[in-house]
Amino acid sequence: MIKRKATKKYYFTVEGETEKWYLDWLRDRINECADSDYKVSFDAQVQKNPLKRAKSLAVTGKTEIWHLSDYESDEPVHVRQFIETMDNMKAASSLGKQISYKFG
Repeated sequence: MIKRKATKKYYFTVEGETEKWYLDWLRDRINECADSDYKVSFDAQVQKNPLKRAKSLAVTGKTEIWHLSDYESDEPVHVRQFIETMDNMKAASSLGKQISYKFG
């Protein structure tokens, strides 16, 4: 009898389709691995604004969300976008939904 693996769910927001494709690929590699202890489920959404994602998410307990982004440049527009993202992550963590945002 084959033992059924439990599934762990992970939440992400990503800035673009490339990051989303990478997560889909990673999920598939983990779930294909016979040696893994768990299956994984990724709830990944292309959303540059972490606060918007947190407001739309219906969760009932402590939830950790990872925001994945790549480094663009030191141009003022990119620096401003980065600071806004960090501010929105902080605001998302204080919504009272037990959401903790992490950056990757």
